[in-house]
Amino acid sequence: MVEPLFHKENLVALVGSTIELDGAEGKHAVQVRRMRAGEAIQLSDGKGIRARGIVSEIGGSALVVFVEEVITEELPSRQITLVQALAKGDRDELAIQAATELGVTSIIPWQATRSISRWDGLKQAKGQARWQQIVSEAAKQSLRAFTPVVSNIAETKELGLQVQDFDLVLVLDTTATKQLSELSIPKAGKLAIVVGPEGGIDQAELDLLEKAGAKLVSLGANVLRTSTAGPALIAALLLGNA
Repeated sequence: MVEPLFHKENLVALVGSTIELDGAEGKHAVQVRRMRAGEAIQLSDGKGIRARGIVSEIGGSALVVFVEEVITEELPSRQITLVQALAKGDRDELAIQAATELGVTSIIPWQATRSISRWDGLKQAKGQARWQQIVSEAAKQSLRAFTPVVSNIAETKELGLQVQDFDLVLVLDTTATKQLSELSIPKAGKLAIVVGPEGGIDQAELDLLEKAGAKLVSLGANVLRTSTAGPALIAALLLGNA
């Protein structure tokens, strides 16, 4: 059985040392996961440090970990950012959860023209915090040492400017003439995947992004929902041969 992973902010770990896991994570480990002394456990700071060890003590809503191994992981050579348009219901949340489990390094919420859901005013901070919680939980569930960072919400004009920050930006569009297999995808560097809302991406937005240097790409004849389109392309990039 693979040992569960818990987040420890500002993790400083040395082999042979002990680390206390308290707060919300400690409470979850003790009261929800029912961790017991002698069981294997992992701690991570979400920034590449992974400490493996065993639970040596349980006390109240906290536990102590005896560190047996410390691993410093590097970001993958191909780093993928998911630009996910806000969508109704929980479809956007399902998308970012799956994308995190697959291995994206960052997420940008996008207020697209056709987004039914809107993050206006105070909703921006609340929505960003909600998405960050979702990806943080997904990162722990998939035992990742890196937790994707959810950026501030972007309008389309801002997104057009951010295209220059990436080595390649792929915009999923059902009307695109190019498929993934026809494009030259770099094996390393920073890539971004742009996924529209339920009603698709407005033509003016497609024109703006393409003019900025993004590539429009289709995944084939089947039209995928906004909750599955991004993860499908990410899986092809990270787990396939693209």
